[in-house]
Amino acid sequence: MAIALAKKLAGLPTGNVLLIGSSGTGKTTLMRAVEAFLASQSDLAERSTQIRVHANVLADEAESGRPGAGVIRRLLERGREQLGLDAPVDRIVEQARDGIVFVDEIDKIRSVVGGRPHLAGIRAQEALLTLMENASVPVELPKWAGGRTLAFDAAALWFVGAGAFEGLYDAVHDRVTLGRDRGALQPTTIVEGGTVHQETRFELGDWLRNEDLFEYGMSPQFLSRFDSVILLNDLGVDDLVQIFLESPESGLEQSRAYFRHHGAELAVSPAAVRRIAEEAASRPRMGARALKEVFRRIVRDSEFDPARAARSGTVVVDLPEVEAALGAEPKAD
Repeated sequence: MAIALAKKLAGLPTGNVLLIGSSGTGKTTLMRAVEAFLASQSDLAERSTQIRVHANVLADEAESGRPGAGVIRRLLERGREQLGLDAPVDRIVEQARDGIVFVDEIDKIRSVVGGRPHLAGIRAQEALLTLMENASVPVELPKWAGGRTLAFDAAALWFVGAGAFEGLYDAVHDRVTLGRDRGALQPTTIVEGGTVHQETRFELGDWLRNEDLFEYGMSPQFLSRFDSVILLNDLGVDDLVQIFLESPESGLEQSRAYFRHHGAELAVSPAAVRRIAEEAASRPRMGARALKEVFRRIVRDSEFDPARAARSGTVVVDLPEVEAALGAEPKAD
């Protein structure tokens, strides 16, 4: 992502990127990081316009007969925000032509769902393909831009698609264990603590093929427009510890702000943090989102009555409190 962005900002040819990863592994976070980086310096902000759209919106627009036009209009609106409402229309169009398009949950526009053609997904893929093939796309400008029809040159647009591709992991695993490539996955000999045993380890990145994505519902023509297909790893315990402690959006920071509002501080011991991360890691399909659910179970009772939970002005969460909360039956919010 960093190399592709550097090429984009340098005006060099930049390949489109497809991110595949389970929920909570950082796909949207990467997109937001690019947005924040470009917005952090005025010269960068003026050199590229970026938008983020949900793939389902593109499918709806494609069904209504406006393939690709919605993306271009969003780029024009964003360019106008950056350059000012009084900026010349030609300058806004130029800004939009150099844009970055983030397509979130791109797996939702698969062409096949439940073994049947998904017409909205097919149309949405075709709409994006039109833009990604550097075609000149006719678009009706907004009223504030005069309303005329313009041939929009999409040659310089950079696309980053991202999706969880739910079911892809299981489909590939079945192919190499039960299906046409049965027997390809062999056990690995592991030596630990003086003992030797065998484990069968499956990593999606080792076995994923383009054909798997075709079968999932990404057309060959559409997939070929992505130069890089990147698989994001599931988050490990150390990753989750770092996110829990450092992310401004973590449940820890939210709870600290809440307790400070009630005149108390929140302290979480290193052992408690580690145990929280281990519990979240046991739910790999949720990624970093599992941290909030786990931590909410631990601090919920204290948040209900902060004054009672605080001792000398501090609410302390240590390993015994974590174990007690995790061992209790989950409560409804």
